Amino acid sequence: YAMLLSLIFLIVLVAAIVGFVFRHEIKTNFESNLNLALEDYNVTADRHSEAVDTIQRTLHCCGVQNYSDWERTEYFRQRGIPQSCCKNQNDCSEEDLKDPNKAKLKVFVDGCFFLVTSAMESKMSVVAGISFGIACFQLIGIILSCCLSRYITNNQYEMV
Repeated sequence: YAMLLSLIFLIVLVAAIVGFVFRHEIKTNFESNLNLALEDYNVTADRHSEAVDTIQRTLHCCGVQNYSDWERTEYFRQRGIPQSCCKNQNDCSEEDLKDPNKAKLKVFVDGCFFLVTSAMESKMSVVAGISFGIACFQLIGIILSCCLSRYITNNQYEMV
């Protein structure tokens, strides 16, 4: 049992170290995937488009760096900026969303990349605290299982 707990503890420790070391690659990968999702955005209900809409509605943001990122997409040429960027859904017309100058007043101007990464970084202390607490319980379990094993081994020799 102590060996199993030690193995799990080492796996969690390695995962935490790898996550910390490669956090910049994770950010870069997220940014490139968000850019790809914008380029492939369409009105059909595919999961990437739904994810972009959910992020924009939830975090009150638009685009990757800012709302003008949409101007480089095929969707913008056809329909303008998506409705999920609108500050007020009832106040956004398709004509307003096709004109970047009018859209600037009606949509969220902040980009989603900075908001998502800052939200993740703000939650990292909570995740680190919970992980540290679990690791402490695992270490206590390892120590107690070793003590129990030693106690059982010592008692068997005394019985004989």
